[in-house]
Amino acid sequence: MNGASVDRQVIHEEMERARTTFHRLLDGAAEADLRKPTDGTRWTNEQLLFHMFFGYILIRPLLLLLRVFGRLPRGASRAFARLLNAGTRPFDVVNYLGPLGGAKVFGRRRMATGFDRVIADLHRRLDGERDADLSLSMHYPTRWDPFFDDVMTVADLYRYPTRHFDFHRRQLTLTEGR
Repeated sequence: MNGASVDRQVIHEEMERARTTFHRLLDGAAEADLRKPTDGTRWTNEQLLFHMFFGYILIRPLLLLLRVFGRLPRGASRAFARLLNAGTRPFDVVNYLGPLGGAKVFGRRRMATGFDRVIADLHRRLDGERDADLSLSMHYPTRWDPFFDDVMTVADLYRYPTRHFDFHRRQLTLTEGR
């Protein structure tokens, strides 16, 4: 993919759709609904919503890593991805435990305002990307997340959290979650 072929507007629209959906889900959920288990995870609805929010938070540090590894020889990111894949079990534990505490610390209101801030920051960052930088790429640990491809570009990374969001949205058991 080259930077000139990236439709930034599509990415902006995807992020805005997710932001609007996130607010609708939070605003429409009773406290008891947030405590209900999800479909296919060990989290409650509130914990899964935090996990979905956190997927967007992670893009900033992932973009930094990609900017570094995207300028190094391809073998550097391949070796790094292999190392991360070898640490999948500890990652899975942290990935599970994070939303348990994160949902408690953030709560409904802070998750909503935090989501807005992160999306606004990602919009600004995307608008500020040079076309050439959108095609920078690196290898990713494919065992960490089904939405990580072996090689991802900066443009792919901007789309990743919404793919992650949409997948987990189907696991929510909120009335609005389906």
